[in-house]
Amino acid sequence: MPLTKDQRRSACLAALADPSRRAILELLSRQRLHVEELAAHLPISRPAVSKHLRTLKQAGLLSEEHEGRRAYYGVDARPLADLERWLGTQRRVWETSLARLKRLVEGDD
Repeated sequence: MPLTKDQRRSACLAALADPSRRAILELLSRQRLHVEELAAHLPISRPAVSKHLRTLKQAGLLSEEHEGRRAYYGVDARPLADLERWLGTQRRVWETSLARLKRLVEGDD
């Protein structure tokens, strides 16, 4: 069963909450890499890198291409763009609410 938009956002936020996964995304934003190359750049084991890649892939944050027996990973920015739009909407809602509260407290209404 496909995830709802809210579930996809939650998965994306959960994936981004881990510093190792953010480091992986930063590396992959520069170039496609396979798991061994990623492990060489990170202070975590190859199995840990694989586990983090699985989480990032489930969140829709990775693209994967196979060349022979190797899988090369890259960043799929679409979930990040959706998250950015959603966060922007939330920010505007809160800014409006806080401005209204400020006017009320200061007696400008």
